Amino acid sequence: MIVAGIGCRSTVTAEDVGAALAAGLGAYGIDHGCLGALATSADKQHQPGLVDAARRLGLPILAFDSAALAAADARCSTNSAVSRQKTGVGSLAEAAALAAAGTGSRLVGPRLIRGHVTCAIAIGKDETQSKENQ
Repeated sequence: MIVAGIGCRSTVTAEDVGAALAAGLGAYGIDHGCLGALATSADKQHQPGLVDAARRLGLPILAFDSAALAAADARCSTNSAVSRQKTGVGSLAEAAALAAAGTGSRLVGPRLIRGHVTCAIAIGKDETQSKENQ
């Protein structure tokens, strides 16, 4: 599965989330239709802008507690002191994307920041293997 991890302030709109998502997918040449879910922390999963963006995209929001995010933290490529202070991980977006994409998943690149939204894209192990076999 391909997952977009999202970190954002509570005041962002669906348009803000959509713009960050489009930038993230576009930067790595990934089609919107390949995206299986949005992922974030449990405390951000009900933020109106994120919920509205997921609804518009027809995607579920997968939410992770601090333990699941911490387990993915070692595989993150970004180590932001600000993110670590606020969320306990170097990049909430990267950790959430990796947690959602599962064991053996990988980031396609570092997170991207657009306004008050951070987006990271992770590809699950099965998706990575199928692309390598093509």
